Amino acid sequence: MTSRHGGVSGQAWSSMNLGDHVGDSPAHVQANRAQLGGWMGRRPVFLNQVHGVCSVRLTASTPDGLIADASWVRDAPVACAVLVADCLPVLLCDAAGQWVASAHAGWRGLAGQQGRGVLECLMEDLQSAGCDVSHVLAWLGPCIGPQAFEVGAEVRAAFDDGSPAVQSMFASKPQHKFMANLAGLARLRLKQLGVTRLFGNDGSPSWCTASQPEVFFSHRRDSRVLGATGRMAACIWLND
Repeated sequence: MTSRHGGVSGQAWSSMNLGDHVGDSPAHVQANRAQLGGWMGRRPVFLNQVHGVCSVRLTASTPDGLIADASWVRDAPVACAVLVADCLPVLLCDAAGQWVASAHAGWRGLAGQQGRGVLECLMEDLQSAGCDVSHVLAWLGPCIGPQAFEVGAEVRAAFDDGSPAVQSMFASKPQHKFMANLAGLARLRLKQLGVTRLFGNDGSPSWCTASQPEVFFSHRRDSRVLGATGRMAACIWLND
């Protein structure tokens, strides 16, 4: 997981911006992405994320820019990458190290339709391809935290299945507003999928992108003031 530090971008994108759609200099973005690839020793494959539920299998020749919000790889020397600046990155693998995957889980993609969001669709795709999903590990990266993520009633309705567990992820505020726990909602979805080995973001302030401008980019925080912000990347790959 990258932070906002270590790159060449300036101004609102300072300095390790990896997003090519946020107004930064294309040369700076490419330099930052090349630096990331050098750190990992392989090419990260960046998606055109649309807050949807589709996933794509990566190969050595997969180009950047495919429209999807999740990716997975089983036998190629590339890294799954997800760009974020308040949305939740989720990295997954099986305990035997046979495949890895990443998902971009903003609230729309996480909720999906009728309980079938990006995590459910990704797991279905892995199973359909013959991947073992019986022993999955998941790591949740930094995202906007429950102390900063104010949402409307439509967001609560998108997740509300009547269960006390889901309802507890929304703290009521005046004027039909709620403070939402995005990481907590993802943890519930993963547990429903049988994924119980969960690591990373537990909803505590240290994981909140909006609350730590010295470490993280935040679209909600920065775009209102600066007009733009950068993107960080969460990456996962298989060792050779």
